[in-house]
Amino acid sequence: MSSDPNRLTPDHTDSTFLAACRGEPHHHTPVWFMRQAGRSLPEYRAVRGTGSILDAVADPDRAATITLQPVHRYGVDAAILFSDIMVPVQALGFGVDIRQGVGPVVDRPFESAADLERLRPFEPDVDAPYVAETVRQVVAASPVPVIGFAGAPFTVASYLVEGMPSRALERTRAFMNGDPALFDALLDRLADVAIASLRSQIEAGASAVQLFDTWAGALDPQAYRQVVLPHSRRILAALAELGVPRIHFGADTGPILHLMAAAGPEVVGVDWRTPLDEARRLLGPDAVLQGNLDPAICLEAPEVVDAAVADVLARNGDHPGHVFNLGHGVLPNTDPGVLAHIVELVQAHRPSRDGTP
Repeated sequence: MSSDPNRLTPDHTDSTFLAACRGEPHHHTPVWFMRQAGRSLPEYRAVRGTGSILDAVADPDRAATITLQPVHRYGVDAAILFSDIMVPVQALGFGVDIRQGVGPVVDRPFESAADLERLRPFEPDVDAPYVAETVRQVVAASPVPVIGFAGAPFTVASYLVEGMPSRALERTRAFMNGDPALFDALLDRLADVAIASLRSQIEAGASAVQLFDTWAGALDPQAYRQVVLPHSRRILAALAELGVPRIHFGADTGPILHLMAAAGPEVVGVDWRTPLDEARRLLGPDAVLQGNLDPAICLEAPEVVDAAVADVLARNGDHPGHVFNLGHGVLPNTDPGVLAHIVELVQAHRPSRDGTP
């Protein structure tokens, strides 16, 4: 662990989540959900209010309450910080807003070398002190480990370049190919932002962190290897000395999953398009995986949900290195009762005690 005497160190030595992240034997299969604190919960809507999500994130009392809501409702094995991957660049004054029903919107997208000056070094305690304060509040109250997170450079850059969400990322890929030096400089600057943000969250007490590269699946393996991998590897390496599990996740990343693993995380997030057994064959028998129920399954009939959960667990083959999750975030119209049922099913499952897959 970190040698920083000021770092909070809650006692989660019996945590099934942390044991699974390290591939160690544990009592039951741990489970948490990406976007578990969000629009699917009526209590979230009541606390969040009508303002911007960024207003709620900047209010530690409110953000901590929202972070803990799914822990209390579902009994999940980890709490993920209520925040957003765009918070650091928004705090730097880049002109980012998160519009309901749309996502991140940038008033002046990144276009030239002059825009690098709009991304000065991120100082968490000065620019966004509310994030670490939220972590501290959650850690003090949470019965389970707290996960901090940040956006990976490529995904954050895609929003800055596109100006709004885009699945095709035409402008981003054109920029990447048309001015590779400037695009690399942008990713380098954003890597520094991610490192500073994640270190601050860990020092505030986060027991694990997740690096979200949601849109990395838009790239072919060669482009990912040359353009993205060096920056993701640098971020994860910068956190190694802090001794917490590092999770790396992206959507639609089957063709580059081995490269995401090469960035150096303890845990590789797998979306629903790649079955867990195939992912482990690709990454090796010792790989620790997170995932990967299709979020849309949660909208189906109970017998469909039960069968799909059983299939994910079966494909893991009782390997101790498995954290159950969705293959992406909880959909807004998901019935919370379905998620509660999934938690019961997963936590009733006993993985192999001796570490044999």
